[in-house]
Amino acid sequence: MIDFSGKNFGIISLGCDKNRVDSEKLLSIIKSKGCKICDDIAKVNVLIINTCAFLNSARQEAVETVIEYSEYKRQNLEKIVVTGCLPQKFIDETFNALTEADVFLGVKDYDRIFEALEKSYTNGRVNFVNSGGGKYLRERVLTTPLHYAYLKIADGCNNHCTYCLIPKIRGKYISYPMDELIKEAESLGEISELILVAQDVTRYGEDLYGQKKLKEILQKLTTLVNINSVRLLYCYPELIDDELIQEIKNNNKIIKYLDIPFQHSQNSVLKLMGRRGTGESYLALINKLRNQIPEIAIRSTFITGFPQESEDDFEGLIKFLYQADLDNCGFFAYSREPDTPAYKLSGQIPKNIKLKRVKKLYAEQNKISAAKLAKCVGKTIKIVCDGIDYDKNCFIGRAYFQAPEIDGKVYFNANSAVQGETYEVVVDRADSYDLYGREKDFELCMKKIIKLTKKAKRIKEPQAGE
Repeated sequence: MIDFSGKNFGIISLGCDKNRVDSEKLLSIIKSKGCKICDDIAKVNVLIINTCAFLNSARQEAVETVIEYSEYKRQNLEKIVVTGCLPQKFIDETFNALTEADVFLGVKDYDRIFEALEKSYTNGRVNFVNSGGGKYLRERVLTTPLHYAYLKIADGCNNHCTYCLIPKIRGKYISYPMDELIKEAESLGEISELILVAQDVTRYGEDLYGQKKLKEILQKLTTLVNINSVRLLYCYPELIDDELIQEIKNNNKIIKYLDIPFQHSQNSVLKLMGRRGTGESYLALINKLRNQIPEIAIRSTFITGFPQESEDDFEGLIKFLYQADLDNCGFFAYSREPDTPAYKLSGQIPKNIKLKRVKKLYAEQNKISAAKLAKCVGKTIKIVCDGIDYDKNCFIGRAYFQAPEIDGKVYFNANSAVQGETYEVVVDRADSYDLYGREKDFELCMKKIIKLTKKAKRIKEPQAGE
């Protein structure tokens, strides 16, 4: 038996925040064995690379990361463990080709990591994909700043959009037990912002309890004394019902923000994508949300260059952006993924056209976002401090309409600021993505300094007749 407690473990988590949670739970398994977790790659003995495989670009990034870090095998690095989506879906292609990696684990095999490593040290390269139990793991080692954390409430997906590999990588939608999730949230410590994630958070509970339970788990989470607020990401539009809207509206601990992946606006394209909604239903939902919750911030994602997307479809999408007036958007060029229904569709769009359309969409959304942010100039807004930007020599924060990592920031000056604490910031200027200002007490302090300076100057100046 190998004594792994004497080895340094490191981890690189690629892809989405859901992957990050998986990485944090894997780290807890490693820590429970008494192993050391190290962030200095030069000292790491076992490196875990948790991969994404949603798009071809993500797979390329995963492979390139493995190859890049294999260079450290000339130093202290002994084993590279590749986990997550890439080996789960593409183990046949990667095991023989990616010889730089020593151990392969799928998305449900984290509990086998030490058995796999033991065998690798004895027998060489090993494939443990689909060998694990896939049981729910509660314990985590947080890798986010200490004041916010993600809570992954489900895995897999039942939506079967024609462009998406997730159901074939992660399987069917599986909700995690509510009692276990509450205990997990309690174990995270004092959290300013708990961010709920899943491939579709709005479906939570259907498989496990026979009905949607998002409202109930929100109510339970927001009663926890260690959770200051809750944010919702990845809410499918068709499942945002009146009950959920009212809970968001009336529950003071729920941040008035929704991430709703519309993906497109034109009905012919949506039908080809396998989406259930229509452009008209999406606009109706947006209007309902704003009527019920006037301050609601809405973020979305869109795919352009989908097969058979005409110029009229593209122009219709631009028109939709102005009608929807969303706070933030992400735009992606359609990626033709093998083993998806859309791969076989006729009317594939050339890459240069797809990229041109993405660029145009960002340009149009920047105008919309800039106009919305400009309304904040001169106003005082509440923000949570995320830390310090040493390059800009100021503090960084976020308003409620800005989720970590995917939206903009608020850069502000202050006498002092503590990570995770809330401050009132006077906004001086805005661009299409970020806000810039100063903390309210800092403004008062500066006014006092200026007043005292002027007073001192008057005293020193010679009076008439002297």
